[in-house]
Amino acid sequence: MALKKTFSKDKKKCTVTFTVSAEAAQGAKKINIAGDFNSWSSTDTPLKQGKDGSFSVKLELDADKEYQFRYLLDGYKWENDWKADKYIPAPYSNADNSVVVTKAK
Repeated sequence: MALKKTFSKDKKKCTVTFTVSAEAAQGAKKINIAGDFNSWSSTDTPLKQGKDGSFSVKLELDADKEYQFRYLLDGYKWENDWKADKYIPAPYSNADNSVVVTKAK
């Protein structure tokens, strides 16, 4: 898994590519991302599967913020990003949420 960030010239937007490796996908047929940026919808933001078996999606987010998120594999299994910027306890479960930080360095 990986988070690739690209900032707009004015540094107000950050395009984040969220990637779930083939290994992390664990044979999933579909993966969605749910987080602060899509009101935690488990269906609004599907990732596209690549030829190598990985899944990815690009999202344009506001810069200088932190967004919590998780991946939903095949509609029932929640997974964190193994390489998230950090993790914080989820308010409604015993798990942690992944966090992407969109601060320009």
